[in-house]
Amino acid sequence: MSTAPGPDRGKEYPAEDIVVTFDAKRCLHSGECVRGLPEVFDTDRRPWIDPALAPAEQVAEVIRRCPSGALHYTPTGGAPEMPTHPTRVYVVDGGPLVLRGHIQVTMPDGTHRHETRAALCRCGSTGNVPFCDRSAGCTLTGRDWGQSDPPGRPAPEPPGT
Repeated sequence: MSTAPGPDRGKEYPAEDIVVTFDAKRCLHSGECVRGLPEVFDTDRRPWIDPALAPAEQVAEVIRRCPSGALHYTPTGGAPEMPTHPTRVYVVDGGPLVLRGHIQVTMPDGTHRHETRAALCRCGSTGNVPFCDRSAGCTLTGRDWGQSDPPGRPAPEPPGT
């Protein structure tokens, strides 16, 4: 089960206190990173991620808003990202199922990946099974993230809890 940065997590962007990984195949362009810390996540700069430009905890906090799980972090000498408890599932109108929590994803090759955040395809058009990639069958747009429970913010508690 994979939880560490590496080839299956995407490209690494190291800084002294944190390593950020980005998997472009999973990015749904929700913009949480760019809006949250534009000095760290700047799409006009190469490399576009520079985690040394903000405190590690601020970088980690913004990465935890990433609904797709395209961004991950590993602190140097600190605690890894903790899954949301209880696990939450959000339905995005015209888009994926967004999950937050302790998630074990079985990949098409039978291997398992541990995830804390994932956007899973509902339309069946993805080229990145089981993750959503905004393929032609998906009607997801950037504005759709805010139409139901926003993935970057806590969901309301169900009635009676």
